Amino acid sequence: MILLISDLHLEEGRPDITRAFLDLLTGRARGAESLYILGDFFEAWIGDDAMSPFQRSICEALRTLSDSGTPIFLMHGNRDFMIGKAFCKAAGCTLLSDPSVVRFNGQPVLLMHGDSLCTRDEAYMRMRRYLRNPLTLWVLRHLPLGTRHKLARKLRSESRTQTRMKANDIVDVTPEEVPRIMSEYGVKTLIHGHTHRPAIHKLKLGEDTAQRIVLGDWDRQGWVLQVDEQGFELSAFDFVPEPVLALPQGSQAT
Repeated sequence: MILLISDLHLEEGRPDITRAFLDLLTGRARGAESLYILGDFFEAWIGDDAMSPFQRSICEALRTLSDSGTPIFLMHGNRDFMIGKAFCKAAGCTLLSDPSVVRFNGQPVLLMHGDSLCTRDEAYMRMRRYLRNPLTLWVLRHLPLGTRHKLARKLRSESRTQTRMKANDIVDVTPEEVPRIMSEYGVKTLIHGHTHRPAIHKLKLGEDTAQRIVLGDWDRQGWVLQVDEQGFELSAFDFVPEPVLALPQGSQAT
């Protein structure tokens, strides 16, 4: 069994998502053939040298799973594209390029975060090319931590504002881009996240039937794609409520 997830947007302010992810690591992912995380794993990442205690705890949890024998593969998203080699080494995971072709059940499958498929959002695509430029990344990684924190907050705020103002079809994938890139890489299955619109879409590539699987974001519930001999199963699950601690006998709640 292979598991794929994306768009957890992990942050300290969402302990419910963190608990669900840690439960996945100690449950379904333990003993899995591999775990793939296709971007936006963290809500923000300003550099491997700026890991918070919270982010370090996630790194350690990944390392524990990796050491247990489950390979972990991580892809950049638009929120955490500055994750680097130091984090991956500490977490025991392999950084995948976007896009990457892997083999599931003997067939080639294209993995992407998904933001590069939204070509109608021209302003975002320009910003993406600028931020992913190696020179830009070098400069960003060498800025003072305070400056990086301010820049990350500014970019997140602008992204939320612009997304609310844009039409739904602008921030979704461009329909023509999907068959184009699948044909370019010679695959009949594409798996990506980013759009927060989980679904399995059937399409035609010439005379062949193909599929685009969109992973769900972790917000009101979690989403996992399982790949096994039976095929692809995309499913959601509810977050387990935080345990309520029992009060000592004779005490009263205030």
